[in-house]
Amino acid sequence: MTALRRASTTPPVPDPVPRIAAAAARTRQLAVAGIYRAGSGHPGGSLSCADLLAALYTTELNIPGGAATDPTRDRFVLSKGHAAPALYAAWAAAGYVSDEIPLALRRINTKAQGHPHVLDMPLSETSTGSLGQGFSAAIGMALGLRHQYIDARVYTLLGDGECQEGEIWEGAMCAAHHGLSNLCAIVDYNKLQSDDRNANIMGLEPFAAKWRAFGWNALEIDGHDIKAILAALTTAAETPDQPTMIIAHTLKGKGVSYMEDQALWHGSVKMKPDETRHALTELGASQSDIDLWMTP
Repeated sequence: MTALRRASTTPPVPDPVPRIAAAAARTRQLAVAGIYRAGSGHPGGSLSCADLLAALYTTELNIPGGAATDPTRDRFVLSKGHAAPALYAAWAAAGYVSDEIPLALRRINTKAQGHPHVLDMPLSETSTGSLGQGFSAAIGMALGLRHQYIDARVYTLLGDGECQEGEIWEGAMCAAHHGLSNLCAIVDYNKLQSDDRNANIMGLEPFAAKWRAFGWNALEIDGHDIKAILAALTTAAETPDQPTMIIAHTLKGKGVSYMEDQALWHGSVKMKPDETRHALTELGASQSDIDLWMTP
């Protein structure tokens, strides 16, 4: 007689994908609303990286107590600092701050500056904006954690145009030399920068091969596929003796039809009311939220 197997009392682990997708949608909505209310900002690159930020802040980053004070916390550096609207919005979508923060973008006497500022926003591990410098700061953090025997990870998000900076490749050599396996960098590879396509300004290809030649574990993914993002982050955490570069192929202006794949919407732009309503509607915002956010 076959013995009956006792049912497991361990609750199933919930699928994180729906929660991240919801956070990404909210991130896009709040980023666009903040840029509209500010009268300026960078929508294209904020929309393209929303899925990446949502995955990081919703499930990946270990930040005990939700504040940047615990020395054992994971660190995140937004090297492409002009995507601050998405960063503040991702914090709000993940519950770290209220919606008031992303909606106060670039307002006088508020903390939500146009680029992350560490003194105003403790969740910002360092001030960024000058392209290339955030990546170097992240490398320093990863090296410092190793020297202190702190088992925490450092993540940093770069723009693809930013990767034309010489400082990026100096940093790439440094991180590989020190075998910083606690460092994971991600490139928001939307193929566009401020004025034109990367390929017309300074081509990056063969992009993954360059990172591998510099000693990095290089992965290529669809930067809007949440399962692929999570799988790449897991691989990065399990890779010994090497830093990991995740090249995330994305779409500039993702989710807003008239912005998608258009360098015009890099920034800084002043969004018109009809454009904003169209964008927020496409992004799935409720009518009540749209009315609230667009009230002067």
